[in-house]
Amino acid sequence: MSLTSEHHLAPSTIRGYQTDLQLFSEYLTDARYGWAAECETQFGPGAHPVPICHEWNAIAHLNDYEGRPEARPFTREELQRFFDYADEQVERAVKAKRMGALAAYRDATLFKVMYGWGLRRTETSKLDLADWGRNPAAPEFGRYGMLHVRYGKAVRGQPPRRRNVPSVMGWAVEAIADYVDNIRPRFGCGDHPALWVTERGGRVKPAEINARFVAHRDALGLPKELSPHSARHSYVTHLTEDGVDRRFIQEAVGHRCDTSTAIYTHVSGDFMNSALRKALAPALEARRAEDGRGR
Repeated sequence: MSLTSEHHLAPSTIRGYQTDLQLFSEYLTDARYGWAAECETQFGPGAHPVPICHEWNAIAHLNDYEGRPEARPFTREELQRFFDYADEQVERAVKAKRMGALAAYRDATLFKVMYGWGLRRTETSKLDLADWGRNPAAPEFGRYGMLHVRYGKAVRGQPPRRRNVPSVMGWAVEAIADYVDNIRPRFGCGDHPALWVTERGGRVKPAEINARFVAHRDALGLPKELSPHSARHSYVTHLTEDGVDRRFIQEAVGHRCDTSTAIYTHVSGDFMNSALRKALAPALEARRAEDGRGR
């Protein structure tokens, strides 16, 4: 109970803990390994390990989506405000002639890439320069036409899942190209493979991404339910609103089934109304044609 009520851990995290405990207790109580007999020899009759995870005390996996219900994407206006504020931090650092201008530029570009390619925080942190490539279907994007994500979210017990994400937002391609060509070299980390490097020559960590995101969000007074993952939700939502094929979006974000993509989608009222009119159009046209014949 303390993991949920006090530490507020996600059900999936708690289930991971209990799975580890269950596997370990099954190992201890399995007669093939002889631990129960050894414990009774060492500590006396009845002093043997027993299973501690049961159906009545274990958290069950009942829902496809177990994230926080208050989580949501940015609205387009909120997202623009966030990006504008990140860009302003660069200008302020340059005008004040103080340290941090390069890091501010890096962070501003990093957040744009998270949104522009629908990435998770850890996926973003682990990107390397070599992960970018050309896409023959979009030659206008040059060497940034395709992003190869090598550290996608893994299925339990499996290695990270890889996927290719085609570039679809020209302004985001321009942002990453400018960063790689003009800003990253100034960090002096030419031999480092990471896309996002620090002033000390290391790789930007997920916790650092989260800290900078929270600082920007709170400075703008944006709702606290917005998190770095909201950029990924926004990617799915905004592409859906723009009429991009759902299967394309599903493959781009690495979802195994469409239901996960549907959960990520929070389309606006305008989009829903437009979709409704489109869905109703055939029936209305048929009704008008029928009325016309009846006259």
